[in-house]
Amino acid sequence: MFVALGIIDGLPVAAPEGRTFDRRDIATGEVVTRAAAFGGPDAESAADAAAAAFPAWADLPPTDRAALLLRGAEILAERAATLCTCAEHEVGAAPDWTLFNIAIAQATLREAAAIADAIGETEPAGAPEGQRYRLTRRPVGVVLGIAPWNAPVTLAVRAVAAPLALGNTCVLKGSELCPKTHETVVQALIDAGLPQGVLNFVSNAPEDAHAVVEALIAHPAVRRVNFTGSTRVGREVAVMAARHLKRCLLELSGKASSIVLADADLDMAADAVAHGAFFNQGQVCMSTDRIVVEDAVADALVARLKTRAEALRGDPATGRGPLGQVIGPEAVARLRGLVDDARSKGAVLVTGGEAAGSLMQPTVLDQVAYGMRVYEEEIFGPIVGVIRVADADEAVTVANDTEYGLAAAVFGRDLPRARAVARRIECGAVHINGSTVCDDPAMPYGGVKASGYGRFGGRAVIEEFTELQWMTERDSPA
Repeated sequence: MFVALGIIDGLPVAAPEGRTFDRRDIATGEVVTRAAAFGGPDAESAADAAAAAFPAWADLPPTDRAALLLRGAEILAERAATLCTCAEHEVGAAPDWTLFNIAIAQATLREAAAIADAIGETEPAGAPEGQRYRLTRRPVGVVLGIAPWNAPVTLAVRAVAAPLALGNTCVLKGSELCPKTHETVVQALIDAGLPQGVLNFVSNAPEDAHAVVEALIAHPAVRRVNFTGSTRVGREVAVMAARHLKRCLLELSGKASSIVLADADLDMAADAVAHGAFFNQGQVCMSTDRIVVEDAVADALVARLKTRAEALRGDPATGRGPLGQVIGPEAVARLRGLVDDARSKGAVLVTGGEAAGSLMQPTVLDQVAYGMRVYEEEIFGPIVGVIRVADADEAVTVANDTEYGLAAAVFGRDLPRARAVARRIECGAVHINGSTVCDDPAMPYGGVKASGYGRFGGRAVIEEFTELQWMTERDSPA
């Protein structure tokens, strides 16, 4: 059994009065982690520590901050075996998914190190005669990061990497579903040499999540909030932040469509769609939920997709498979309800639909239409629906017929036409001839509509986690 503690001011700490909560193994149901259960007032000590560490960290030369983040990337790789074990037991992640997480997390830290020198002063032109203008970009203070369970290494690192690089100090509130995985990530970064209090970590029992988040957002030292998770919870975080006039960056739910045009390379499309729909059991915000395909090639694509889905099936006897496991029995019940609802309304089950414990087989539904739950709801599981359309115009209409707008894909050999289709899709990222599950920390990533606002990645984060001050200067009185 793992023991997960908080990390405050550089030291592992138990919750007051020794309060703990248990996280059970995703497959066996046995207790796998006993974690510190911080409450709202207890968590404030993490923000206090971050506030105390902020002045010295902000004054550290950018090259020094960058070097520590690069060392953190190395340590994450050194602890890959531990992270794979923790994530497998806590959230059912397959080793390939965790290793992919680590690789993206390393790239995220390297990209953050590359923007560490964005803090500083410039002298823009345009000031009136006898005056000078100065623009100073500086860190904001303490940043609260709230990370989810589904990509536990990548998203924990993303929550803090850029803020740290830009001279802020951080508190990471970990997910109650993977406390040991998140603690391991934070400890790896601290072991890279971060000074005491620069990065702090708290965990909480599920019933205390709201109180802990509210206390941290309300803390006077916390100046920015970033949250990755469901739209439902993101709305609550946004309301709390608004109440205290604090900016937040939200990456929320998605409903990614992959449009397959009649001239597409169908083998390429089937490979990419299978990856986008089923990697990590489809438990990714950018997972492909809907395949919007022109009628002329729909039968051929569905046949190819069936073959690829069946090659990814797990073993019901052991509950293991190449895709890992769904997060729990409640999720399996919800997913099976989606399948039953679709079939009762005319969808055709091409393959899959069965579940054994927390293992659900890759599932393809054809003839999906408006009015079915799989058409409208974020699936967050290994199910993909095929929607047949007459032409590209109808395909765009269907792709945009959702409250979400995070990721999408378009497949076609005529690249100018594919780009024209992609530009009409209302979402933050579109991939032409590629999977919707695609991440590059050098690029800005985020959503529109109910998928949130703000951007992680690249130089876009500079605006998210810094303040810009305008200064005027005269040699003599006006």
